[in-house]
Amino acid sequence: MTFDGLTLFGLAAVLAMLLTYALENRHPYYVLGFAAACLAGSVYGFLQGAWPFGIVEFIWAGIAFRRWQERCKS
Repeated sequence: MTFDGLTLFGLAAVLAMLLTYALENRHPYYVLGFAAACLAGSVYGFLQGAWPFGIVEFIWAGIAFRRWQERCKS
């Protein structure tokens, strides 16, 4: 099994999603980090040819960004 740069990028994006999602309740910046990780996952999806994955991750990034905005208001 070999790992190219794109695969490592995807792995890093998914690991960042996992970590920031687990820490969301600690600080609003983790929610923002989750949004950024979802955006990275979206980029990965499009680059590797799985455009449905890319679209869904892009939507999740938008939802997480909106949640971060709401948390910053309160």
